[in-house]
Parts: sequence; C-alpha cells; structure tokens
Amino acid sequence: MQKIRPSTTKQEIICAEIQAPPAALVVFGASGDLVRRKLFPSIFELTERGLLNERFYLLGCSRKKLSDNDFRQIAQEAMMTDAAGGMSEPSKLFLNNLYYISGDYNDEQFYHRIKKRLMELDKAHKVEGNRIFYLAVPPLLYTTIIDRLGRASLSCGSGIDFENRPKLVVEKPFGSSLETAVELNRKIHECFDESQIYRIDHYLGKETVQNILMFRFANAIFEPIWNRNYIDHIQITIAESLGGEHRASYYDKAGALRDMFQNHVLGMLSLVAMEPPTSFDADHIRNEKVKLLQSIRPLEISPYKSDIIRGQYTQGTINGAGVCGYRAEPGIAKDSKTETFVATKMFIDNWRWKGVPFYLRTGKRLATKLTEIAITFKKVPHFMFASVELDDMPANVLVLKIQPNEGISLSFQAKRPGSKACIGTLNMDFNYADVFDAELPEAYQRLLLDCMVGDQTLFTRQDDVQLSWKLMTPVLKAWQGADSAPYEYPAGSESFDQADSLIESDGRYWRRLFPK
Repeated sequence: MQKIRPSTTKQEIICAEIQAPPAALVVFGASGDLVRRKLFPSIFELTERGLLNERFYLLGCSRKKLSDNDFRQIAQEAMMTDAAGGMSEPSKLFLNNLYYISGDYNDEQFYHRIKKRLMELDKAHKVEGNRIFYLAVPPLLYTTIIDRLGRASLSCGSGIDFENRPKLVVEKPFGSSLETAVELNRKIHECFDESQIYRIDHYLGKETVQNILMFRFANAIFEPIWNRNYIDHIQITIAESLGGEHRASYYDKAGALRDMFQNHVLGMLSLVAMEPPTSFDADHIRNEKVKLLQSIRPLEISPYKSDIIRGQYTQGTINGAGVCGYRAEPGIAKDSKTETFVATKMFIDNWRWKGVPFYLRTGKRLATKLTEIAITFKKVPHFMFASVELDDMPANVLVLKIQPNEGISLSFQAKRPGSKACIGTLNMDFNYADVFDAELPEAYQRLLLDCMVGDQTLFTRQDDVQLSWKLMTPVLKAWQGADSAPYEYPAGSESFDQADSLIESDGRYWRRLFPK
C-alpha cells in the first residue's frame, strides 16, 4: 500500500485561517443537548486555535432558570470533556464571556429583555453589529422565535444597517415535506432576507466532504474523466451502527428519508456530481448544486417497479452484543412503519451523467459505522491479457472516505512480482490521520467560523432545500398511503435481499461495509 505525503510548498499560505471578527452569538435552546455536545466544545476549540475574536460573547436563551455562573459551569464541564490537557488561560478567560437569560419563547417581553441585554453586552464587549441568532431548539419552535425576533426589531427592522444585519442559523430538519419547507421559508422571509439565513447541514462542514470540491477542481487529472464516458457508476453510503436511542421520539416521526437522505445524502451527491463553478464563491457553488438537483430524474415508485427501497431493523447482533429490533426500542411505537434504511438508484439527466446510475443508501443498526463515496470506473475496452486467462480484472475504484477512517483510496491494476503475466489489484491510500498527525476539526467549528465571517458556501440555500424536498415528497406520500410495511433486516447486517436486488438487477453489487 503506497502512502501519500503532502507537499509543503507554500503550505503555510494555503492553510492560513481567517480569525472571526467581533461577534455576538445568541443561542436559543442554550440549556439543551446540542449546545453541550456540539456548540460548546466547538467554541472551545476555536478559542484554543486563536480563531475567536477577543470581542466575542455568547448569550444563552432558554426556558430553564439559570444564572450566568450556572451557565458558565455547564459550559466548562462540556469544554473540559474535550480538553485532555486542561483548559488554557484564553479559554478560562473566555468563560467570562458567556451569559444567560431565561424566559418563555412565546412571551414577547422575553425578546425585549434579550434586546436590552444585547445592547448592554454589545457596549461592554465593543461588538458593533455581527449578531448571530442560533436556533438550537425543536423545529416546531422555529416560527415562534423568528416571529418574536421580528416583532422586537431584532431581525432586519429599523435602525439596523444593511451591512450589519443579524444572521439566523437554523438546524435541520428544515421542514418535513415540500409543503412544510415552503411554508417555513415563507415565515422566515417575513423577518429575514435569504442572505441572512444559514441553514446548517453538519455533513457539509466535515473536512472530508469539503475535500470533494478541492479534489475535483484543484487537480487536472480527475475532472477530464469525471463523466459518463469513463465512470460506470457511483455509490454513496452512510451506514450507522447505532439505533434510534436518545433521538427516538424525533426519529420515529422522521425516518431515514427525512433524517439522512433529503439532506446529507443528497448534499454529498450534489458535490460529487455538480458542474465546476466559475469561482470559489458561495453563490457560484450553490448555483451549481441547484442545477444538479434540477437534473435528477424523478424516482419511479410503483408496486411493480421501484427505484427506492425502505427497510426497518429487527433484533440482531452488533460487535458480538445482542441488540433489540427497532419497534422494541424505548419510545418507539410497537406498530411503527418508520424506515431505518433507504436505498435508491438515481439518474442525472444532463450531458455529463446521462445513463450513469448513482446508488445511494443509508441505514441504522448496520454492521459498522461508515460513510464513503465510491466512484467505479469502466473496465478497459479491450483486455490484451485474455490469452493468459486474465480476462476479467476488477475495475478501477476511487473511494472518498468521509468517516471514520478519513482519506482517499485508489485501486488499480499492476504487475506483481512473479510470472510474466502476474497482475493484481493495488491500493494507493491517503489517510488524514497518518499525513497530518492530528484529529480533524469537528464540523461545527467550520460552520460556526464561516457564519461569523459571513461565508454561506457550506450552508443550504432556499431553492436547494425545496428541490430536495420536491424529489423526496412523492416518495413519502407513496409510503404513507401504502398498506405495506418496510422490509425487515436483522441488526448487524450489511444489507438485505430487496436492497441487494436494486443494484444486482443491473449486474452490479454494493460495496462491502467491511472490505476484504
């Protein structure tokens, strides 16, 4: 296996990171799990890396009654979880820049108190504009909070100049169907302009997902063959070994199609298949993603032929331990028809991809945790080694490993030591951990920093969201109206017969979750 090492030429210039400007981060749902698990540790890391401005502060807003000191203690505990060597002096000082205010999200007076507190804190920390409202709350509260922010003139009301308009960060799920997404966008746009809205898809913040753009468009050797003339098919897999667990109440209403497919899977598909943007500008990149989504052929869904398969896990074994089936999980309805697995075959009807199948799958309680994009190239048109019984060699495969073993692998055929016609498959691997000797930053670090500097490249635009829902909503409606339940698969498996037939009917096979 050939290891790849990066060139250090101009490495310092290429890797330069812009420090965030002075900013105020206002987090609704600040006493919740997302803030503890993701936001606090990410802010801690940005502080340790010197990327947060000294004039940054965070105001937590929630129903739970806490003092500033209570809130700082919660943050310190969350940050210490990530701080193996203890907290540095800048991070200890940063805790004093955390504040808290409690109230009812429906109460308009709560937002006037928030406004007053922000004016005091802006003055104390010398923050002029660059205010960010982060909704780390259940989706049913989005419109309530946004409406109250607008009424309190905290969104884009009078007295706020164009350059310093506040930003709004919205977590997924962004709607649950095309109709709900359109309505949510309409409500948000009553108070916020599209240029102010940052819809988070944390998968797009992963280093390895961002690398898709760099890999495709910064290298001359791949883009010329990135098309139907050379590529046989592409597989995108997001496999999870975990079940519903602490998200059971949400997941049983959402399912795999809403939770993973409509956003994460289609987001990666857009990056791997879109046309080259004219520049690394946010709108240019997002324009190409939208064009790609517009080119996806509607899925066929019928009792006789379907381009999409759903499944639900039953009891099984993972890593030697027995696990229960989905309907036996705490908080899951005993007659639930919620899908925990989705596999589909998609076609993109444009010049580049006409006729190339994209096989996409995501599922819970599978054999292992794995996210990857595998590009399988066509076999050579004429194999000159048939005379020595070498007439069916494997195709070249390029694998973009998103997680957990982040990197890139390219398989190709080469002469092995031995007889004259001794040919075998070799792999050339690039592994982030080996090359850079450091853990990859948490996706939320990238997204928070980009939001502070006003870069919307990795955030989902309105038309992107609505197009993805336009593709998925007919599927959801067909499943809701069907008498049949999802196919069953045992926990700990790699796939099941019906999902296998989706790809095997074309003479192809799913990649193993555990490579041989």
